[in-house]
Amino acid sequence: MALSIPASGGVWAIVLAGGEGSGVTPFVSRWLGRMQPKQYCTFVGVRSMFQHALDRAVRLTPPEHLIAVVAREHRQDAVAQLDRRAVGSLLLQSLPQGSAAGLFLPLTYVRHRDPQATVVVLPSDHFVYPEERFLALARQAASAAERLPDRLVLLGAVPDRLELDYGWIQPGPRLADPWNDRIQTVRALLEHPTIAEADTLLQIGGLWNTRAFTANVETLWALGTQCFPRMMPLFERLGRAIGSPSEARDLKAIYRDMPGDDFFSGLIRQGPDQLAVLALTGVLWSDWGKPERITETLRRIDRSPAFPLNCLDRPFVPIPFLSEQRHAPAQA
Repeated sequence: MALSIPASGGVWAIVLAGGEGSGVTPFVSRWLGRMQPKQYCTFVGVRSMFQHALDRAVRLTPPEHLIAVVAREHRQDAVAQLDRRAVGSLLLQSLPQGSAAGLFLPLTYVRHRDPQATVVVLPSDHFVYPEERFLALARQAASAAERLPDRLVLLGAVPDRLELDYGWIQPGPRLADPWNDRIQTVRALLEHPTIAEADTLLQIGGLWNTRAFTANVETLWALGTQCFPRMMPLFERLGRAIGSPSEARDLKAIYRDMPGDDFFSGLIRQGPDQLAVLALTGVLWSDWGKPERITETLRRIDRSPAFPLNCLDRPFVPIPFLSEQRHAPAQA
């Protein structure tokens, strides 16, 4: 369901909400008595993770420049949770065909309307605290992407433990940016580290890949063309059909041939030369892909969960952090 909106340039935001969250499915099913993707769950407070992500996005860009991507089978959940929030477009994915397709679907619409735009890409199932600090750094990254249009700027979380489930970033030297001396080059990306690799990265200042990033639209499109040669002609076809009577038909047709590419795996194959990174210093970040991450995060920020702890499938065991005091999140 793509809404017609005028193009006015500037920063756009893409909220990715098409996943299923299988790592917490048993826990959510015990809690709610039904299956529901984690991004539509309210684990704390009164807003779901999807609603938190939308609310962050509209603090980075005008509402008409916000595109949310959801799975077609979860359209009802997504629409109900908009709850009078202004969203420029709600795009429905016909099939879950990998993270690359989930990104380039909305990017096709942004490119059609505003090819010179800078996009900020935000996963909907990640936790950040405090939000003000995260948003300030996201704005810095977007500004850097505007000044350095040949770079995709990643947001990297400062690790506080050995973690094998997250992707890792090895930062390189700082870029010559007179406006922000904290933007660094990227030496390497690693998606599935061994214990030894993750330990080495932890010791040398590696960062967790939050999968949130910002880039110029055409730069990102060119990277897609290099990394995903089978996929990008399909979105070129969709781009030519936008606004025509064949748009819905072409959108459905391209997903029948869509390869299931992973975006960051493609970047790793291409190499890190067009990447940069900004460390999320003073931000507590977590991918809530496991119940224990949710409970441990809420313990650290002293918030009560919105779910009964007896829904957990095993006793709560705190994650061993390097130093609670050293890595406590700074207030914005």
